[in-house]
Amino acid sequence: MADGRVAAVARRAWSRPALAIGIVYLLARLVTTGLLLGASALSTPSSRLGAHPMLGDMLMGWDAQWYWLTAVNGYPSTLPLTPSGDVAENQWAFMPVYSYLSAALGTPLGSWGAGAILVSLVAGYLSCLVLFRMLRTRIDPAAAMWAVVLFSCGPLAALFQVGYAESLFLLWLFLALWQVLRRRYAWLFLLIPLMGFTRPGVLAFALFLGLYGIWRLVPRRREPLSVREAVLIVAAALWAAVVGFAWQVVASIATGDPSAYLTTELAWRRNWIADASSVFAPFDGFLQATAFWFTSWGLGPVTGYVVLGLVVAGVAALLLFEPHVRGLGVELRLWTASYLLYLLAVFFPQSSVFRLLVPVSPLWGALAAPRSLAWRIGVLVVALLGQWWWIYNMYGLGSTYWQIP
Repeated sequence: MADGRVAAVARRAWSRPALAIGIVYLLARLVTTGLLLGASALSTPSSRLGAHPMLGDMLMGWDAQWYWLTAVNGYPSTLPLTPSGDVAENQWAFMPVYSYLSAALGTPLGSWGAGAILVSLVAGYLSCLVLFRMLRTRIDPAAAMWAVVLFSCGPLAALFQVGYAESLFLLWLFLALWQVLRRRYAWLFLLIPLMGFTRPGVLAFALFLGLYGIWRLVPRRREPLSVREAVLIVAAALWAAVVGFAWQVVASIATGDPSAYLTTELAWRRNWIADASSVFAPFDGFLQATAFWFTSWGLGPVTGYVVLGLVVAGVAALLLFEPHVRGLGVELRLWTASYLLYLLAVFFPQSSVFRLLVPVSPLWGALAAPRSLAWRIGVLVVALLGQWWWIYNMYGLGSTYWQIP
């Protein structure tokens, strides 16, 4: 009976999704604000943000400072070096769209931070709206609305109101995935550079389009693939690959150092491994981190490799066989697989690992698909608890949580 009432509400909401999703999103942001204030009250002097930081300081903490520095000072023409002569952390690790869009909107508002929060909030709301419309093509309206609720209240939902580029990237990504579902590939030529210059990850989209093109060839008797479609898919995949490497070329030209971007990204690894290599190798970061973390926890690298293998196998099985995930369609599963493979190839897991999983958010549709109201409320409670855990550890404890014994 309760599920029937929820379904009826969701059907009415589908006729006016912008309003319904706006209410959900506003309530979710109020909850997140309360959690941020709670973390502030519990913050101590040992936190990077200090004891009891102001809400504005929390919203502009961590990488928001890098985006602000990019907007104010631009990108260095000479790479900064550490005392040991290695390339130090610098702005080249951060793409320009979010920084400069926030600056443009922040000028009439009085500060870069005001513009950044506005961009994050608006992009987050629009992402919810696109997610709903995208999932509505694969699951029923009630499930799609619940997916939006879970997405807007999820463990990383604070990203919708802090000075990070994630919510803007999600907007471009969801729009691009939606266009693929609608077979409107021409839009990708606009959305791909917006993605590529907002945040790293567009190379995963290139891989996705390549796999998607192969998949479209297989069932072509059921769904004919026209020459025009084939050309657009291949061209979009190549365009995504070009955009994915373009920032490296820009950094190389601006600094005169062909490895400027990669050595900048690798600088963050030395926060964890002092003698980390200054040469990028695919999958090396994940393997290094696995050995590092499991050794730090006293379990040894072999245990870490076994656990990593089991996790990879488990995720693969989930994407291939879990019925609710399969219900999202091949396209969203291919995107998820492509992005996770991309992370395995380029990322060094550390405190950002949870944040970097946000682009697989279409999977909220699978968690929302079961019709049990108790299940959906249970998932929402777990999501909110996860949000508190992340906010408390990232903003309340700051650097303390990630210190190695």
